[in-house]
Amino acid sequence: MTSLFLGFAVSAVLTLIVIRSAHRHARFSADTSSGPQKFHARSVPRIGGIGIVCGLLACAVLALHESPDLALPGWMLLACAVPAFGAGLVEDLTKRVSPRRRLAATALSAGLAVWLLGSVIDRTAIPGLDWVVSFGLGAALVTMFTVAGVANAVNIVDGFNGLASMCVALMLTALAYVAIQVGDRFIALWAIAAVGAVIGFFIWNFPGGLIFLGDGGAYFLGFWFAELAILLLHRNPQVSPMFPLLICIYPVFETVFTMYRRKVLQNMSPGLPDGIHLHSLIYRRVMRWAVGNRSAKELTRRNSLTSPYLWALCLFSLVPAVLFWDNTGVLAGFIVLFGVTYSSLYWRIVRFKSPRWLVVRRR
Repeated sequence: MTSLFLGFAVSAVLTLIVIRSAHRHARFSADTSSGPQKFHARSVPRIGGIGIVCGLLACAVLALHESPDLALPGWMLLACAVPAFGAGLVEDLTKRVSPRRRLAATALSAGLAVWLLGSVIDRTAIPGLDWVVSFGLGAALVTMFTVAGVANAVNIVDGFNGLASMCVALMLTALAYVAIQVGDRFIALWAIAAVGAVIGFFIWNFPGGLIFLGDGGAYFLGFWFAELAILLLHRNPQVSPMFPLLICIYPVFETVFTMYRRKVLQNMSPGLPDGIHLHSLIYRRVMRWAVGNRSAKELTRRNSLTSPYLWALCLFSLVPAVLFWDNTGVLAGFIVLFGVTYSSLYWRIVRFKSPRWLVVRRR
């Protein structure tokens, strides 16, 4: 548990320093309040990933003294994350790194993890795909594609205060729980350390929105979760390959659904900014009192109150995942159930037929 508190403390302090010094680097790090995916009232630093990464670095230093056998692979995983985090951070500072290049950098990070740590997807419980990953090259390519996809998915759901960070913290907690069940100290240590680092950022991001994850933070967290999940499967054959998919099904399904909606239904590029993700619709249509007063204080409040709806959706998949982590058939059934639930909820909201239990009325 020491890593949890150390990761939290270092991340929280460094994130506060970034916030307090924002006036010095605002021209590089500030996020504007205009655009289809912007729901904040003022410019805010978008380099929150720095504190999270430093929190994990502190835990890596501690591990050298407390758990030397777990420290080296942890350092190697941090080294592998450099391209993913670096590309995202450069985008946060320059606004000039395209999504394609960020995805390529994340795939490179995944490739490094395949080489240095043997982190490959070698079983999927999906007919046809299992045959592909039975070959070394096929397994490496599927792994690189999957890690880049998960990182991009986390970035896509990073739309409101506390949304992506809390979802990732919950996902990592579920991962740590199963790692403890199977006796995998390495996965448990680095998942718990990451939870602490994420919460250290979260306390400044929610509800006040004083700092954002940015692309660097989102891509790093997506990479970190995906790699730990892949290593958990690779090292522990008793864990179902459907377990990590159900854990992260909310951001992954959001991404796949958005690609389908934009490419097939709207005939538009999936890579363009999108203002009608599920979280955007909940903000605009479920919270009816969101119209009216547009002061900075009220906009921040409405922004933050949107996130708990999506945390609940995330928990909808996490609970069965930790209960049935070794049962592939049951997990697959819950994946299908999540897809049906998400699609039904989305189309009801987009057609102005939000379920009454979701609607928050103006007082």
